[in-house]
Amino acid sequence: MTGGATDEQLREFEILYGYVQKLSQRKGEILRLIQERSTLTAELQKSIDNAQTLQVLEDIYRPFKEKKNTRASVAITHGLQPLADALRSGQWEMDAFHARAKTFVNGSIQTVEDALQGAKDILAEAYSDDPKEREYWRKQLFDYASFEIKGTKTLQAQGLFAKLVGKSERISTIPSHRYLAMMRGVAEKELSVKIAYDNERIETTIASYHLPKNAKGSKAFLLMAYVDGFKRLLFPSLEREIHAMTKERCDGQAIATFGKNLTQLLHTPPVMGWVILGVDPAYRSGCKLAVVDEQGKYVAHSVIYPTQPVNDYATSAKVVKGLIDNYGIGGIAIGNGTASRETQEFFARFNREEGMNLPYTVVSEAGASVYSASKIAQEEYPNLDVTIRGAISIAQRLRDPMAALVKIDPKSLGIGQYQHDVDQKRLEKQLHAVTEDLVNRIGVDLNSASVSLLCYVAGIGTKVAQSIIAHRETKGIFTRKDELLSIKGLGAKAYEQCAGFFRIREGKSILDNTGVHPESYPIAQKLLDSYPIKTMGSEEIRTLAQAWGVGEITLRDILTELQKPGFDPRETLPPIVFRSDLTDINELHVGTIVSGVVRNIADFGAFVDIGLKNDGLIHISEISQKRLSHPLEVLSVNQHLPSIRVIEVDVAKGKVSLSLKE
Repeated sequence: MTGGATDEQLREFEILYGYVQKLSQRKGEILRLIQERSTLTAELQKSIDNAQTLQVLEDIYRPFKEKKNTRASVAITHGLQPLADALRSGQWEMDAFHARAKTFVNGSIQTVEDALQGAKDILAEAYSDDPKEREYWRKQLFDYASFEIKGTKTLQAQGLFAKLVGKSERISTIPSHRYLAMMRGVAEKELSVKIAYDNERIETTIASYHLPKNAKGSKAFLLMAYVDGFKRLLFPSLEREIHAMTKERCDGQAIATFGKNLTQLLHTPPVMGWVILGVDPAYRSGCKLAVVDEQGKYVAHSVIYPTQPVNDYATSAKVVKGLIDNYGIGGIAIGNGTASRETQEFFARFNREEGMNLPYTVVSEAGASVYSASKIAQEEYPNLDVTIRGAISIAQRLRDPMAALVKIDPKSLGIGQYQHDVDQKRLEKQLHAVTEDLVNRIGVDLNSASVSLLCYVAGIGTKVAQSIIAHRETKGIFTRKDELLSIKGLGAKAYEQCAGFFRIREGKSILDNTGVHPESYPIAQKLLDSYPIKTMGSEEIRTLAQAWGVGEITLRDILTELQKPGFDPRETLPPIVFRSDLTDINELHVGTIVSGVVRNIADFGAFVDIGLKNDGLIHISEISQKRLSHPLEVLSVNQHLPSIRVIEVDVAKGKVSLSLKE
């Protein structure tokens, strides 16, 4: 029906469609409000109808908004509008205008100065409300003005915020990460930010375009009114708008970077067919261990104390060996948090001294503690301690990253940049969109998917997802997709929606391991029974589509699925890198060549795990000989980099700068 549109195209359409709906709804509201409060002219109606953005629409509506107790509204109440109109004409000498103003002195207007100030206030507000003025100055400020950053009395001597003090950033070109960092400093009361503009140019522009030709002596007072309108009313309003516009733009860039990081992270190939030991490292409280089976199901846990202050290697090795013997562990996932390095050293020693050669890898444990205490974790493992849940999460991230990571609050995933500072609803929506698109593209293993992942499948809600899990635990794995029809709450229509997104690797029918939807099963079966699908040409496809009354694009999709049943695009990507070596920062020097795995990508560079406690940074300028607009052009999360050059080492801070050049 969409002509084969991609997920990205459909997402763009969804965003645009939502905006147009919002714009249309707001136009209706504004038309109604203006009709209630004022006269709706044909010209005003046309302006509203032709408005292409919400911002332009709000500019048009601004003069008609109810205003309470502004200086201008008070002056109008006191009858000073005729005096303001006289001033606007510019046809008065100053003495004559003073005499005119004297006629308005009565009641609350006690002096000529009061009358003059009231007239000026009326014109100042009218100028600041003029839609064309707002549009013009908004663009001028956005294109040419700058953010000026200053430190406050509470500013710390060191750190990111101190580096920003004294900087001037063009509004139109400020990088997303720098704006978000700057505004975090403002929120933490360590920085102050103002928009700097050319005051003289503004006055010259107003004088050139707004003073009437052949204006007389009162023009100086008229100019004062307009400049006051700009400085006191228009500029503060536009300053807020520009911050909102810049925040929206920078949020969008940061969230897009998050989305691309997340796509790559969730695309990480699952480790299939292995029993996995998850390890949540720690010092005093011990390393928590959790075993998950080939389907990612929790089966056992324990605690060992191989690190300081206990340093009990013998008992720890005995516990690990017992788990290996009992459950046939094939690989180990070690969290990258506190004591990760020491825990890796234990397993490296374990392999040497016990002759086990058990592969291990380090996985990001970002968000594991958040998940452990979450409602989802409590429902999944009600009888386990939060620390054990964390170890389970680490193991499951290696087993199937997509199934495990969708359980976690997006800002806690440790990818992208300034996730805590962006619009959290937009961030959550991006997580949902990325996961939904991957579910559509990859499919979901019906026999191992978590409740959280099942809920991303069309037609599946939380209760049905929980019922699917209960079915697996009580009746065993699914062998046919149509067994879903026995799930309470999952009717024929929901089955038709969801079945194409599920995969059963060892299903009884080839169709159980494809993305073909049930309504297309008869066509798929015809193809399987009568045609050599791997050699079918375009003309034959077109002829069959017409004969069977099915869309050509749909038929091609069915053929693709039948040609590669169970195809998972993640399997074409490089596998997880397991290691048995470690890097010592004291052995590094400028020029050392190391290997590593990309853990996170930001606008300014990539963070790489090279076996140290802290990830090394490859700045964007050190990624390629060619100029890059973003690191994502050449790098991806979990990408293995076999050869990286060390260009700077700070042992005291534990920081290493890296380069991919040369």
